[in-house]
Amino acid sequence: MRNRVVIENVQPEIDHGNYFIKRVPGERVDVTADIFGDGHDHIRASLLYRHESQKRWTEVFMEEGINDVWTASFKVEQKGLYHYKVSGWIDHLLHWYDGFLKKKEAGQDMKVELKIGAGFLRRAAAQYPKPKAKDLKEVADQLEEEGKYDEAVQLVLSPGFKQIVESTPFKQFETIYDHNLRVRVGWEKEMFSTWYELFPRSTAQEPGRHGTFKDVERLLPRVQEMGFDVLYMPPVHPIGKLNRKGKNNSTNAKPGEPGSPWAIGSDEGGHKAIHPELGTQEDYEALIEKARGMGIEVALDLAFQCAPDHPYIKEHPEWFVWRPDGTIAYAENPPKKYQDIVPINFETEDWKNLWEELKSVVLHWCEAGIRIFRVDNPHTKPFRFWEWCIAEVQKQYPDTIFLAEAFTRPKVMAELAKVGFNHSYTYFTWRNTRRELEEYMTELTRTESREYFRPNFWPNTPDILAYELMNAGPSTFAKRFMLAATLSSNYGMYGPSYEFMEHSPNTNGKEEYLNSEKYETRHYDWNHRNRLTELITKVNHIRKEQPALQDTWNIHFTRTDNESLMSYVKLTEDKSNIIWCVVNFDTDYRQSGFVEVPKQLLGLTGTVNLRVTDLLTGQIYHWFNDWNYVELNPDQLPGHIFKVELNNRR
Repeated sequence: MRNRVVIENVQPEIDHGNYFIKRVPGERVDVTADIFGDGHDHIRASLLYRHESQKRWTEVFMEEGINDVWTASFKVEQKGLYHYKVSGWIDHLLHWYDGFLKKKEAGQDMKVELKIGAGFLRRAAAQYPKPKAKDLKEVADQLEEEGKYDEAVQLVLSPGFKQIVESTPFKQFETIYDHNLRVRVGWEKEMFSTWYELFPRSTAQEPGRHGTFKDVERLLPRVQEMGFDVLYMPPVHPIGKLNRKGKNNSTNAKPGEPGSPWAIGSDEGGHKAIHPELGTQEDYEALIEKARGMGIEVALDLAFQCAPDHPYIKEHPEWFVWRPDGTIAYAENPPKKYQDIVPINFETEDWKNLWEELKSVVLHWCEAGIRIFRVDNPHTKPFRFWEWCIAEVQKQYPDTIFLAEAFTRPKVMAELAKVGFNHSYTYFTWRNTRRELEEYMTELTRTESREYFRPNFWPNTPDILAYELMNAGPSTFAKRFMLAATLSSNYGMYGPSYEFMEHSPNTNGKEEYLNSEKYETRHYDWNHRNRLTELITKVNHIRKEQPALQDTWNIHFTRTDNESLMSYVKLTEDKSNIIWCVVNFDTDYRQSGFVEVPKQLLGLTGTVNLRVTDLLTGQIYHWFNDWNYVELNPDQLPGHIFKVELNNRR
């Protein structure tokens, strides 16, 4: 009741401390708070943090800014949870010291002031361990030593005394802001990853044969050579035979049609089984191990839904919804009907056993070697289930990554990220203009969502052929790829379909592929290379070589004099790596214009002197002006990826 300092508006704080913020090792946490008190006494404040394995807090003194806003930062160095809090107090020692300097400058006698200061030093000493307390008491004695007034005054005026005041504050009646503020520090791949999606059944070398995990193994060198480090495959479990869908989502499958992999479960097994035509569990684990040895993680599609003949339905009928006529309720999103899929009823009275079983599914595949899960439609399952399940899994396998495949309302997507999803699908697919993308990237990187929502940009998925890509040419595919790969440090693509530029839409007018691979087995010429293949390979390797492209939060948009040209700079904190991208949004015509050098961002004064290397072409430019000329032909490249070297850093 006697504290005099108010602490409020602490940031980052997600929903009053109910959720943690996210970082990877080496990232910084910038903390701000509004801190003020009554009267004119001097206030001090500290940011305190500790790793969950530590008992002692590390203290960082905060700096006061404009309008009572205080700031401090700390870096997270190890995985796990960090805790942090803010402390504020009236520091009478500092207040006395500041007054002493002013009074001495005014020519006042300081004998009494020296005694007052000595008293504060002795009271402050009581707060510190014996060695430091002894030092403070000795300084106090020097301030009161008889016959040494001038020496005492000079001591107070010395840099060493200032250091004492700053490093050993006198804390009384502290206000502690401790709202369970936490930072979860995870695997570095949470920050930087490059995903390639393929259907394993479409990987056979010859037409007419169902692909296997062995066929996927054969493609690993290609995936590696193109620069991808995550290989994601749709569900690899047995596919339901009852109500199986046919080509183009037709209600009844013809003999030999494979059905949708997301219709999981049959008499051959459920979520812990492998589709027999793909191979065995041992084959799958061998694929995971071989891929990891090549720097590629295999991602499993986690789809908590069932085909009508899934074993769960007979074993646990209470986990599903049954209609009055005795039939089981299949999935619907009117007018869409999914007769081949039965949703799980999370409102069942047997929910505890249901949750445990679903958790055991995740752990089963973790034990097999999986560390990345792309979660299908997580927004159709309870938030609290995901919060519990993800936390439980990460207790045993801390490096596990969960990607939320949820194209839904913003607040729902945000909540999924808050409860623990490490990556999130985004609206990138539907942000087409320069201004739309600039506004969206600003929202992702400059608002509170930066603390918990990690975007993963996908230009297409098996479910989505975006309108911009329908009947589009290579230049449009190249532009959308380059935007995804350079705006976000995490991006992915439904690989062969995008790489080979499939652009024929479904005749129903929706954003869907004609002859969707979801319902049929394809045959691809995996030896084929085209313009886009080469661009993907080049950009992916640039991403791996340039640290600035391995971060999403470091983006800064710069001005151009041509609305068709979007310009943005990404740079590391120490400016040792600076990447400048310019993208042409006109996929039909050559565009040119001038881009402004962000001098303040780059720490430049006076005349510009930059060496600029286009990493896509190897061309080197020397820029000496505040605005510099660029020109882009969409038939050649969608943009520039410049590496900038400063010749006149401030």
